[in-house]
Amino acid sequence: MSETLRAATFLDKGGTGKTTTVAHLGVALDRLGRDVLLIDLAGKQADLAKNFGVWDEYRARIEEEDDWPNISTVFREQWGRIAGKLGDEEAVGNMIFETGEGPDLIPAHPGLDGLDTELNDIEETERRYSRLDSFVNEYIEPMDYDFVFFDLPGSTNNVSYNGLWSARNVVVPVEAGPFEARQAGRLRDDLRRISESFGVDLSLSMLILNKTDSRTRLSEEFTEEYEDEYPEVVAPTQVPRSQAVRNSANRGETLFASNASTGTAQRAREAFMENAEELLERL
Repeated sequence: MSETLRAATFLDKGGTGKTTTVAHLGVALDRLGRDVLLIDLAGKQADLAKNFGVWDEYRARIEEEDDWPNISTVFREQWGRIAGKLGDEEAVGNMIFETGEGPDLIPAHPGLDGLDTELNDIEETERRYSRLDSFVNEYIEPMDYDFVFFDLPGSTNNVSYNGLWSARNVVVPVEAGPFEARQAGRLRDDLRRISESFGVDLSLSMLILNKTDSRTRLSEEFTEEYEDEYPEVVAPTQVPRSQAVRNSANRGETLFASNASTGTAQRAREAFMENAEELLERL
Protein backbone atom coordinates (compact mmCIF):
# COMPACT_ATOMS: atom_id res chain seq x y z
CA MET A 1 0.00 0.00 0.00
CA SER A 2 1.08 3.59 -0.67
CA GLU A 3 1.38 6.51 1.69
CA THR A 4 -2.09 7.67 0.61
CA LEU A 5 -4.62 6.48 3.17
CA ARG A 6 -7.72 4.76 1.84
CA ALA A 7 -11.04 3.70 3.30
CA ALA A 8 -14.51 2.73 2.08
CA THR A 9 -17.93 2.84 3.67
CA PHE A 10 -19.76 -0.43 3.18
CA LEU A 11 -22.61 -2.51 4.55
CA ASP A 12 -24.84 -4.89 2.63
CA LYS A 13 -27.86 -2.72 3.39
CA GLY A 14 -29.13 0.67 2.28
CA GLY A 15 -30.16 3.59 4.44
CA THR A 16 -27.56 3.29 7.19
CA GLY A 17 -25.93 6.63 6.39
CA LYS A 18 -22.94 5.55 4.29
CA THR A 19 -23.05 8.54 1.94
CA THR A 20 -23.65 11.00 4.79
CA THR A 21 -20.70 9.47 6.61
CA VAL A 22 -18.36 9.75 3.61
CA ALA A 23 -19.37 13.37 3.02
CA HIS A 24 -18.97 14.49 6.63
CA LEU A 25 -15.82 12.50 7.40
CA GLY A 26 -14.36 13.79 4.14
CA VAL A 27 -14.94 17.40 5.17
CA ALA A 28 -13.69 16.67 8.69
CA LEU A 29 -10.49 15.15 7.30
CA ASP A 30 -10.00 18.23 5.13
CA ARG A 31 -10.39 20.41 8.24
CA LEU A 32 -7.71 18.29 9.86
CA GLY A 33 -5.36 19.37 7.10
CA ARG A 34 -5.67 16.41 4.73
CA ASP A 35 -6.12 16.66 0.97
CA VAL A 36 -9.12 14.40 0.34
CA LEU A 37 -10.65 12.75 -2.72
CA LEU A 38 -14.10 11.15 -2.47
CA ILE A 39 -15.10 8.53 -5.06
CA ASP A 40 -18.79 7.66 -5.37
CA LEU A 41 -19.44 4.11 -6.57
CA ALA A 42 -22.87 3.78 -4.99
CA GLY A 43 -24.95 4.00 -8.17
CA LYS A 44 -26.45 6.30 -10.77
CA GLN A 45 -28.30 8.42 -8.20
CA ALA A 46 -24.99 10.24 -7.49
CA ASP A 47 -25.98 11.11 -3.93
CA LEU A 48 -22.56 12.48 -3.02
CA ALA A 49 -22.81 14.98 -5.87
CA LYS A 50 -26.23 16.02 -4.58
CA ASN A 51 -24.92 16.22 -1.01
CA PHE A 52 -22.28 18.74 -2.15
CA GLY A 53 -24.50 20.70 -4.53
CA VAL A 54 -22.69 19.76 -7.75
CA TRP A 55 -25.36 17.43 -9.13
CA ASP A 56 -27.00 20.00 -11.43
CA GLU A 57 -23.67 20.70 -13.12
CA TYR A 58 -22.90 17.01 -13.48
CA ARG A 59 -26.40 16.14 -14.71
CA ALA A 60 -26.05 18.82 -17.40
CA ARG A 61 -22.81 17.17 -18.52
CA ILE A 62 -24.57 13.80 -18.73
CA GLU A 63 -27.50 15.22 -20.68
CA GLU A 64 -25.15 17.01 -23.06
CA GLU A 65 -23.07 13.81 -23.41
CA ASP A 66 -20.05 15.68 -22.10
CA ASP A 67 -19.55 13.14 -19.30
CA TRP A 68 -16.77 11.01 -20.84
CA PRO A 69 -14.61 9.64 -19.41
CA ASN A 70 -16.34 8.93 -16.10
CA ILE A 71 -15.85 6.64 -13.10
CA SER A 72 -17.45 3.66 -14.85
CA THR A 73 -14.93 4.01 -17.69
CA VAL A 74 -11.96 3.14 -15.48
CA PHE A 75 -13.28 -0.40 -14.94
CA ARG A 76 -13.23 -1.22 -18.64
CA GLU A 77 -10.49 -2.67 -20.82
CA GLN A 78 -10.21 0.46 -22.96
CA TRP A 79 -9.34 2.76 -20.05
CA GLY A 80 -5.60 2.60 -20.76
CA ARG A 81 -6.17 3.65 -24.37
CA ILE A 82 -8.48 6.47 -23.28
CA ALA A 83 -5.93 7.80 -20.80
CA GLY A 84 -3.19 7.46 -23.39
CA LYS A 85 -5.18 9.38 -25.98
CA LEU A 86 -6.30 12.21 -23.70
CA GLY A 87 -3.31 12.25 -21.41
CA ASP A 88 -3.50 11.17 -17.79
CA GLU A 89 -4.12 14.64 -16.40
CA GLU A 90 -7.01 15.45 -18.72
CA ALA A 91 -8.58 11.98 -18.49
CA VAL A 92 -8.69 11.99 -14.70
CA GLY A 93 -9.20 15.73 -14.28
CA ASN A 94 -12.38 15.56 -16.36
CA MET A 95 -13.93 13.35 -13.68
CA ILE A 96 -13.03 15.44 -10.62
CA PHE A 97 -15.28 18.14 -9.17
CA GLU A 98 -14.44 20.62 -6.44
CA THR A 99 -17.09 20.39 -3.73
CA GLY A 100 -16.59 23.86 -2.27
CA GLU A 101 -16.18 22.34 1.19
CA GLY A 102 -12.63 21.06 0.84
CA PRO A 103 -12.67 17.54 -0.57
CA ASP A 104 -12.63 16.82 -4.30
CA LEU A 105 -15.20 14.42 -5.72
CA ILE A 106 -15.46 11.87 -8.51
CA PRO A 107 -19.25 11.43 -8.79
CA ALA A 108 -21.12 8.23 -9.52
CA HIS A 109 -22.28 7.76 -13.09
CA PRO A 110 -25.23 5.88 -14.69
CA GLY A 111 -22.67 3.64 -16.39
CA LEU A 112 -22.01 1.97 -13.04
CA ASP A 113 -25.39 0.23 -13.17
CA GLY A 114 -24.45 -2.27 -15.87
CA LEU A 115 -20.92 -2.72 -14.65
CA ASP A 116 -21.55 -5.63 -12.28
CA THR A 117 -22.62 -7.89 -15.16
CA GLU A 118 -19.67 -6.85 -17.30
CA LEU A 119 -17.18 -7.59 -14.53
CA ASN A 120 -18.82 -10.92 -13.89
CA ASP A 121 -17.71 -12.06 -17.35
CA ILE A 122 -14.06 -11.77 -16.28
CA GLU A 123 -13.08 -15.27 -15.16
CA GLU A 124 -9.82 -14.46 -13.37
CA THR A 125 -10.67 -13.28 -9.87
CA GLU A 126 -7.81 -10.84 -9.43
CA ARG A 127 -8.46 -9.13 -12.78
CA ARG A 128 -12.15 -8.81 -11.92
CA TYR A 129 -11.63 -7.25 -8.49
CA SER A 130 -8.47 -5.20 -9.03
CA ARG A 131 -9.63 -2.88 -11.83
CA LEU A 132 -10.33 0.03 -9.48
CA ASP A 133 -7.14 -0.57 -7.50
CA SER A 134 -5.06 -0.41 -10.68
CA PHE A 135 -6.70 2.89 -11.61
CA VAL A 136 -6.11 4.41 -8.18
CA ASN A 137 -2.52 3.18 -8.03
CA GLU A 138 -1.58 4.45 -11.48
CA TYR A 139 -3.65 7.60 -11.90
CA ILE A 140 -4.81 8.87 -8.48
CA GLU A 141 -1.68 8.22 -6.43
CA PRO A 142 0.47 10.64 -8.49
CA MET A 143 -2.02 13.41 -7.63
CA ASP A 144 -0.77 13.35 -4.02
CA TYR A 145 -4.06 13.13 -2.17
CA ASP A 146 -3.61 12.29 1.50
CA PHE A 147 -6.86 10.34 1.76
CA VAL A 148 -9.06 8.57 -0.79
CA PHE A 149 -12.52 7.66 0.49
CA PHE A 150 -14.90 5.37 -1.46
CA ASP A 151 -18.68 5.30 -1.05
CA LEU A 152 -19.69 1.75 -2.04
CA PRO A 153 -23.05 0.29 -3.10
CA GLY A 154 -25.36 -0.99 -0.39
CA SER A 155 -25.06 -4.51 -1.75
CA THR A 156 -22.33 -7.07 -2.31
CA ASN A 157 -21.40 -7.08 -5.99
CA ASN A 158 -18.36 -6.81 -8.23
CA VAL A 159 -18.22 -3.02 -7.88
CA SER A 160 -18.22 -3.16 -4.08
CA TYR A 161 -15.57 -5.90 -4.17
CA ASN A 162 -13.42 -3.60 -6.30
CA GLY A 163 -13.84 -0.86 -3.73
CA LEU A 164 -12.97 -3.16 -0.84
CA TRP A 165 -9.95 -4.51 -2.70
CA SER A 166 -8.60 -1.01 -3.28
CA ALA A 167 -9.50 0.54 0.08
CA ARG A 168 -8.56 -2.38 2.35
CA ASN A 169 -10.00 -0.39 5.29
CA VAL A 170 -13.77 -0.45 5.86
CA VAL A 171 -15.84 2.08 7.76
CA VAL A 172 -19.32 0.83 8.69
CA PRO A 173 -22.06 3.22 9.79
CA VAL A 174 -24.86 1.32 11.54
CA GLU A 175 -28.05 2.15 13.35
CA ALA A 176 -28.72 0.59 16.72
CA GLY A 177 -30.88 -2.36 15.72
CA PRO A 178 -30.73 -6.17 15.60
CA PHE A 179 -30.69 -6.44 11.79
CA GLU A 180 -27.80 -4.02 11.46
CA ALA A 181 -25.89 -5.83 14.20
CA ARG A 182 -26.22 -9.10 12.29
CA GLN A 183 -25.17 -7.39 9.05
CA ALA A 184 -22.06 -5.96 10.73
CA GLY A 185 -21.21 -9.42 12.04
CA ARG A 186 -21.59 -10.94 8.59
CA LEU A 187 -19.44 -8.20 7.12
CA ARG A 188 -16.63 -8.94 9.56
CA ASP A 189 -16.81 -12.62 8.64
CA ASP A 190 -16.93 -11.77 4.91
CA LEU A 191 -13.87 -9.54 5.17
CA ARG A 192 -11.98 -12.33 6.90
CA ARG A 193 -13.07 -14.83 4.20
CA ILE A 194 -12.12 -12.48 1.35
CA SER A 195 -8.76 -11.76 2.94
CA GLU A 196 -7.97 -15.45 3.25
CA SER A 197 -9.30 -16.41 -0.19
CA PHE A 198 -7.68 -13.66 -2.23
CA GLY A 199 -4.56 -12.98 -0.18
CA VAL A 200 -5.41 -9.34 0.57
CA ASP A 201 -5.55 -7.71 3.98
CA LEU A 202 -9.05 -6.26 4.53
CA SER A 203 -9.80 -4.65 7.86
CA LEU A 204 -12.98 -3.51 9.61
CA SER A 205 -11.40 -0.26 10.76
CA MET A 206 -14.31 1.62 12.28
CA LEU A 207 -17.93 0.93 13.16
CA ILE A 208 -19.86 4.16 13.68
CA LEU A 209 -23.08 4.10 15.67
CA ASN A 210 -25.20 6.40 13.54
CA LYS A 211 -28.57 8.13 14.04
CA THR A 212 -28.57 7.30 17.73
CA ASP A 213 -31.19 8.53 20.16
CA SER A 214 -29.97 8.46 23.72
CA ARG A 215 -33.49 9.11 24.99
CA THR A 216 -34.66 5.58 24.22
CA ARG A 217 -33.84 2.53 26.28
CA LEU A 218 -33.79 0.33 23.16
CA SER A 219 -31.07 2.44 21.58
CA GLU A 220 -29.06 2.32 24.78
CA GLU A 221 -29.30 -1.48 24.95
CA PHE A 222 -28.15 -1.97 21.36
CA THR A 223 -25.34 0.52 21.85
CA GLU A 224 -24.07 -1.56 24.74
CA GLU A 225 -24.27 -4.71 22.60
CA TYR A 226 -22.21 -3.12 19.82
CA GLU A 227 -19.58 -1.92 22.27
CA ASP A 228 -19.36 -5.38 23.83
CA GLU A 229 -19.19 -7.19 20.47
CA TYR A 230 -16.85 -4.78 18.65
CA PRO A 231 -14.81 -3.08 21.39
CA GLU A 232 -11.77 -2.61 19.19
CA VAL A 233 -13.54 -0.98 16.21
CA VAL A 234 -16.50 1.02 17.56
CA ALA A 235 -15.95 4.72 16.89
CA PRO A 236 -15.27 6.86 19.94
CA THR A 237 -18.29 9.10 19.39
CA GLN A 238 -21.84 8.27 18.33
CA VAL A 239 -23.52 10.39 15.68
CA PRO A 240 -26.92 11.54 16.98
CA ARG A 241 -30.08 11.51 14.91
CA SER A 242 -30.55 15.05 13.63
CA GLN A 243 -33.01 16.48 11.14
CA ALA A 244 -30.35 19.08 10.36
CA VAL A 245 -28.31 16.42 8.53
CA ARG A 246 -31.13 15.78 6.07
CA ASN A 247 -31.99 19.46 5.76
CA SER A 248 -28.37 20.29 4.94
CA ALA A 249 -28.15 17.53 2.34
CA ASN A 250 -31.33 18.80 0.69
CA ARG A 251 -29.62 22.18 0.35
CA GLY A 252 -26.52 20.56 -1.17
CA GLU A 253 -24.17 20.96 1.76
CA THR A 254 -22.90 19.16 4.85
CA LEU A 255 -23.50 20.18 8.44
CA PHE A 256 -20.11 21.86 8.41
CA ALA A 257 -21.33 24.38 5.84
CA SER A 258 -24.72 24.73 7.49
CA ASN A 259 -25.70 27.32 10.06
CA ALA A 260 -27.89 24.79 11.88
CA SER A 261 -27.43 25.50 15.58
CA THR A 262 -29.53 22.83 17.25
CA GLY A 263 -27.96 20.70 19.94
CA THR A 264 -28.06 17.56 17.81
CA ALA A 265 -26.50 19.36 14.84
CA GLN A 266 -23.60 20.58 16.95
CA ARG A 267 -23.08 17.17 18.53
CA ALA A 268 -23.11 15.56 15.08
CA ARG A 269 -20.41 17.96 13.84
CA GLU A 270 -18.28 17.21 16.88
CA ALA A 271 -18.83 13.46 16.44
CA PHE A 272 -17.66 13.52 12.81
CA MET A 273 -14.57 15.53 13.74
CA GLU A 274 -13.65 13.21 16.62
CA ASN A 275 -14.25 10.10 14.54
CA ALA A 276 -12.17 11.50 11.67
CA GLU A 277 -9.27 12.09 14.05
CA GLU A 278 -9.58 8.54 15.36
CA LEU A 279 -9.78 7.10 11.84
CA LEU A 280 -6.50 8.80 10.96
CA GLU A 281 -4.92 7.27 14.04
CA ARG A 282 -6.16 3.78 13.19
CA LEU A 283 -5.01 3.90 9.58
